[in-house]
Amino acid sequence: MKKRLFFVGAGLAMLSLSFVVSTSATRSAANGQPADKPTIVLVHGAFADGSSWNKVIPLLQKQGYQTIAVQNPLTSLGEDVAFVERAIAEAPGKVILVGHSWGGVVITQAGNQEKVGALVYVAAYAPDEGQSIESLHKEAAAQKIPEVPGLADPVVTDGFIRLKEDAIIQHFAQDLPLQDRKNIAAGQGRFHVSTIGAKVSNPAWKAKPSFYVVADNDHMIPPQLESNMAKHIGATTYHVPASHVAMLAKPDKIVEVILEAAKKQ
Repeated sequence: MKKRLFFVGAGLAMLSLSFVVSTSATRSAANGQPADKPTIVLVHGAFADGSSWNKVIPLLQKQGYQTIAVQNPLTSLGEDVAFVERAIAEAPGKVILVGHSWGGVVITQAGNQEKVGALVYVAAYAPDEGQSIESLHKEAAAQKIPEVPGLADPVVTDGFIRLKEDAIIQHFAQDLPLQDRKNIAAGQGRFHVSTIGAKVSNPAWKAKPSFYVVADNDHMIPPQLESNMAKHIGATTYHVPASHVAMLAKPDKIVEVILEAAKKQ
């Protein structure tokens, strides 16, 4: 009798395990996420939010990739990294981290998570250990890299930085339709001043393959500085004739780079 009960119990256990596996597979299928495709986690920059990726997301989804656009608080490096790490934890498998502008600093730190397979920088900062946005610009000045006008006259209120509407129109997103530029200006995130001096430790690009998109018409980060950072981190580098918001100006090109990173996982 005991032997019979043992086999009945074992059978129930196997049935239960089968149900769990089946349910997991069903959920994965419902999410539209093939097992062999990584999740794309998109990290916006300063003066922005997750809508920065609105032209990229549908193109990735059309290719069968699950995407997560993180809504960073822009309050500190630590808090932004924590938001990205939560998004990584949500992903069912491997992750491709994509960062724009300040988001490059964030993915450089957050990319050390084991699930992250590659990093994609889009007109982004790619600091080394102990570097910050502030130190990168100082080094660029010392190297006589021409300055760009986008950050010449920001507004600072209670320790948070924003750009004037004219700066958005003329320098942040100068190649977008006018109404799009006005929308960005109206919805821009406020960026805490502490982030400018926030230093990275243990840069993820030292252990993960990296890809970099240089925006050749960038007025926020000098394109030469972008090229130098891409070379320094050993990234596979691409150039696009676009403003700082290359993912809105040239979404097809940005998706091509993201797909290249994803295919090599």
